[in-house]
Amino acid sequence: MTDRYATDPHATDPYVEPDRIHIDPSAHNWKAFKDLPRDTPIHMLNLLLYRQLADYPEGHEHHGKGWTGKRAYEEYGATSGPIFQRVGGTVVWRGAFETMVTGPDVREWHDGFVAFYPNAGAFLEMVTDPDYQIAVQNRSAALLDSRLMRFEPGVPGDVFG
Repeated sequence: MTDRYATDPHATDPYVEPDRIHIDPSAHNWKAFKDLPRDTPIHMLNLLLYRQLADYPEGHEHHGKGWTGKRAYEEYGATSGPIFQRVGGTVVWRGAFETMVTGPDVREWHDGFVAFYPNAGAFLEMVTDPDYQIAVQNRSAALLDSRLMRFEPGVPGDVFG
């Protein structure tokens, strides 16, 4: 995969309009998530597109360190990991993007993973934790675009459908 963002570390994806880039949930999507049952297990599919250079605000301890987006996301993992584990979260699948098979041919992701939570309440507990609120600043600095989708875990098998 070529890195379209190499020439401008703060560039936006030239194939996606700025209002179609997502780092944080919209008010509508956040309400939809919270309106679903909170006492059932969930899988959260994460698709990640890193910035060439992390975009920390002035005054942040990592501002000016020259970190890549991927390095900032690793910092997010290190700082949010204990909270994720405390609420019972675990990564059940992860992979590095290779190519789009079905979907826009101009859309690329760097990484993806599926996080399991014992219930949606655990996810809400994590994201409202004061230490998580500090850790998530690394995620925001790291990502140019992302998707986060909630799924009800299904039964794996040998056939589709």
